[in-house]
Amino acid sequence: MPTDVPSSASCPAYVRTPLVEAQITAQAEAHGLPEASVLDEVILAPQPVKRLLEPGEVAAAVAFLVGPEGRAVNGAPLVMDLGWTAR
Repeated sequence: MPTDVPSSASCPAYVRTPLVEAQITAQAEAHGLPEASVLDEVILAPQPVKRLLEPGEVAAAVAFLVGPEGRAVNGAPLVMDLGWTAR
């Protein structure tokens, strides 16, 4: 079995996807809030940086991990949570 196969993971927080966009509407109804308030008050409440990750940000991080520049990263999570776990 080869020993030089990297094994890492990208661990993003909420990413702006159709699924998350649908959750905004559902959470607004569930909490009786306007949709404009749901991100800050519900979905992103635990995050210091109040924004969704963009799909391109996650793609760039994964491209780094699987590309030649990421060869030294092995067995480690790449946490992309906009400060959620640092608070």
